[in-house]
Amino acid sequence: MIKNTQQQYGLISKVIHWLVALVVFTMFGVGLWMVELDYYSTWYKDAPHYHKSVGILLTVVIIFRLVWRWFNVKPEPLKSHSRFERIAAHIAHIIIYVLLFAIFISGYLISTADGRGISVFNWFEVPSLGQFVENQEDLAGEIHELLAFGLIGLVAIHALAALKHHFFDKDSTLKRMF
Repeated sequence: MIKNTQQQYGLISKVIHWLVALVVFTMFGVGLWMVELDYYSTWYKDAPHYHKSVGILLTVVIIFRLVWRWFNVKPEPLKSHSRFERIAAHIAHIIIYVLLFAIFISGYLISTADGRGISVFNWFEVPSLGQFVENQEDLAGEIHELLAFGLIGLVAIHALAALKHHFFDKDSTLKRMF
């Protein structure tokens, strides 16, 4: 089944979910590695290019995911989930999306502070809006890093909650996303 039902997530939702999870964790790891590169590293110019390119494409995927969610049925919460669990899950998902977009925006502000656009795999360019504040790239860089750590922390809690449902509650929460 391609689309979601009241009981199950559809193929598109599942693929996007796991693709985004893989890309977010990979981008986090690459980001940590990338900031340690020095000028003489062979990856000094290439790593940021790939990081920015994947970041722009991830932004597009997340926008598509939100549109897909808007026009698609959302599976009903399981009856075994408490009111607290339903509210916490809803708030966590909202915060995850807010963090993702804040990371995208801060990454854009880092990359375009010098007036140059972002080349996405040399396929197309996202234009720069220029510098808005002094030391924009440094300020946005600090924010980008803090938000990324916050996102990874929240996603880890999200994953632990899914594992709790699977192994302790023995419900189908995790199975519905596989």
